Parts: sequence; structure tokens; C-alpha cells
Amino acid sequence: MSATTARRHFLGEELYEGTLVVGLLVAAMWVVEIINSLDSQRLDGDGIIARRLSGLPGILSAPFLHESFSHLLSNTIPFIILGLVIALEGPARVIVVTVIAALVSGLGAWALSASGTDTIGASGIVFGFATFLIARGFFTRKALALVIGALVVVLFGGALLLSIAPQRGVSWQDHVFGAIGGVLAAAIVRDRTPPVAAPENK
Repeated sequence: MSATTARRHFLGEELYEGTLVVGLLVAAMWVVEIINSLDSQRLDGDGIIARRLSGLPGILSAPFLHESFSHLLSNTIPFIILGLVIALEGPARVIVVTVIAALVSGLGAWALSASGTDTIGASGIVFGFATFLIARGFFTRKALALVIGALVVVLFGGALLLSIAPQRGVSWQDHVFGAIGGVLAAAIVRDRTPPVAAPENK
């Protein structure tokens, strides 16, 4: 049995593949930041440039760009923790939540930030991960999902609220709309268990 096969067997197929997606996303962020730091942070200009059509492609690149390694590290830790919890439901769930959070947070930052503002970083997705896990329990009505949501509130609630408050150099728009994206994702991908048919009397 190969090492990869052993890991798949130990973690389970869905969790293994979901973990792989989270790992690849984080690895891409770090590789981009290493390249960026060697190039005097020139890639930072490829973020979301508010209210300019030329800035819309930045919605796709911004989550992989960070102004420093400390900025990247502050996003990496919650991204991994929250991402791995989402990965329990498989790679498709991670991908869908990530895409929705990135698009909603990016569009919010593009539309509402001051014209010409350059927004970068994965914090919008992090907010989306957090609110997805918080909101999911309300949509699914599952005890485990509610417990996980409560834990996210306890562990990250304070930091989330502080990050939403307007601060110089911090995009509250990206954070707020990332949070909205997470709730939207929870509404879209909620489990729909088919009703159990009542037994027929014969």
C-alpha cells in the first residue's frame, strides 16, 4: 500500500480530497507571495481595483496576493482551520464555498471601495468560510452543524467583529461581503434530505 493510498484509507476519500484542495490553495498563496516578495511586491497591483473595469479580473487574483508574509500568515491559519472543517464534506464543498465567497467579497470590494483602491488578500474567503460554518446549522437543522457553528462563533467571533469595523488599510467591504458570501453558500449547498414516505396500510 502506497503512502497516498494509506492516507486516503485513514482519512476517508472525501476528507482526503477536501484536505488536498485546501492544501493546494494555501500552497498557491505561499508560492505567489514568495515570487511577489522576490519581485518587490509588484504583483500587489494585480488586486481588485475598485470601480474600474480593468480591476474586475483582480477578483480572481486578489485572494492569492498579500502585502507581506505576516499578512499571509494571518490569513493562512484561519483558512486552514476553517477550510479543513468544510473539507469534512468533500472537495466539491470546499470549492463551491471558496468560489462563492471569493466572488461575492470581490464584487463587494470592487463596487463599494473608494475608486482606485487596490484590495488584496484571502480574508474575504476566510470570512466566507466562517459564516458558512455558522449559518449552515440554521439551514440544515443538524445538531453537529449547530455545534460547529457555535464553536466558530466562540473561537473567531471577536476577531470577525473587529475586522468588520472600518480601519485604515483594511477593506471592511471585502470582509462584510465575504461574510455575506458564506451565508449565501450555506443557503445554496444546504443538504436536502428527501422526506421519508409514510408506510402504507395493506
